[in-house]
Amino acid sequence: MRKKSEKDKDAPWNKPAPKKQNGGGKSKLTEAQIAEARERAEKAGRRYPNLIDNMYVAKKAKEERAKVDDDYFD
Repeated sequence: MRKKSEKDKDAPWNKPAPKKQNGGGKSKLTEAQIAEARERAEKAGRRYPNLIDNMYVAKKAKEERAKVDDDYFD
């Protein structure tokens, strides 16, 4: 068995689930986000999207919402 590195400790599957406060926690992906995650998986040669594809799409959507909110208050 190999020794765990620092990179392994930072992997998302080794972290506790986020708490539901201040916009954190679980969120459902929309149909468009699911399609985008599937596209990423296909480009990477995978049949189905994995956790990283889903996290990328969810984070991208969250950043876009934050940008819209910032523009609204400016």
